[in-house]
Amino acid sequence: MGVTSDSVSAAAPQWFCDAVGSRPVESDIDVLGASVRVRIWDRAAPGAEDAPGVVLVHGGAAHSGWWDHIAPFLARHYRVAALDLTGHGDSGRREEYGFEVWSAEVLATVEHANFARPPVLIGHSMGGWVAMASATDAARVAGVAAIDTPLRSLSPEQVAARDKRAFGPLKVYATQDEAVSHFRTVPDQSGSLPYVMDHVARGSLREVDGGWSWKFDPRIFGSARPTPDLLRSVRCRAAVFRAERGLVTTDVASDMYELFGRSAPVIELPLAGHHVMLDQPLPLVSGLLTLLADWAHSVAQVGDTAVM
Repeated sequence: MGVTSDSVSAAAPQWFCDAVGSRPVESDIDVLGASVRVRIWDRAAPGAEDAPGVVLVHGGAAHSGWWDHIAPFLARHYRVAALDLTGHGDSGRREEYGFEVWSAEVLATVEHANFARPPVLIGHSMGGWVAMASATDAARVAGVAAIDTPLRSLSPEQVAARDKRAFGPLKVYATQDEAVSHFRTVPDQSGSLPYVMDHVARGSLREVDGGWSWKFDPRIFGSARPTPDLLRSVRCRAAVFRAERGLVTTDVASDMYELFGRSAPVIELPLAGHHVMLDQPLPLVSGLLTLLADWAHSVAQVGDTAVM
C-alpha cells in the first residue's frame, strides 16, 4: 500500500517495518454493483481457531492502508479483514453513498472472509458509525468497537468539505513526493509519527494522467450521519475508545455509554489525537487486543440478552 520514501523509511522503527511488511491477501468483491477491495491477514496463532474474526473499517476519505501497521498485531491471534469502502481507496465509486450501502459492504466482507464465528467490527471515526450500522444483527456480528467516533451531526471531514477547507476537486501533482508533501489529516494533529504518515499518504494516491492524485471521491461527504439512536439499535456487545486529545470528550463518552444501555466499556487512549493509529498506534493495539481477549472469555449483558 504505497512505498515509503528512503529518508522516512530509515527513521521507522523495526516493529513498523515488520508490520507493514506483512502483506495481506487482496481481492475484489462485488457489492450492489460496485467493486469493493478486501484485504485479509490470516491468523497464525495456534489454538485460535475458535476466536472471532475482526473487520477493520477506516474513517472518511481514508482507506484500509491506515490499518497496515495495526492489523498484523491482531492477526497473530485472529483472522483480520479490512476493506476500502466505496468511494475510498481501491474500491469503486457510486453515484450516491450512504451508511446503508457502506454497511452492506461491511457485511459482504464478513461473508467473504468466511470467519469461523461472527466477527468483531472495529471502526475509526466515520468508520465507527459504519460499523455500528452493521452491528444491528447479533447473529452476524459478535461485537463492535468505535474508535473516537464523535456523537455529533457532522464529522470533521464533512465540516471541512462543507466549508471548502479540504476535500474539494482532486488536484493532480507532478510527482508522488509532491503529493505526499500536501497530505494533511482533518482535524490536524501535530504529534503524528512521520513514518506512519508517509506510508498512509502514499497509499492514498493513485497515478493518473499528468501525475498523482488522491483516491477518494469528494462526493462521499454528501452522505448524512446516522442519529445517536443508532447506538440503541446495536444488538451485540460494544465498546467506545476515546482519544484523550480527540473528538470524543468525557461528556460525549458518557452519553454513548448511556445510549449503549450502560453496558459498553469506555477505554481512554492517553495522549492520542483523533487519528489514533497515526500518533499512538501501539497503545491502540494494546487496547484492542485486551478488549478482544476479554470478549473471547466473558459474557456480556446487552438489554435482556446474554451475549457471548
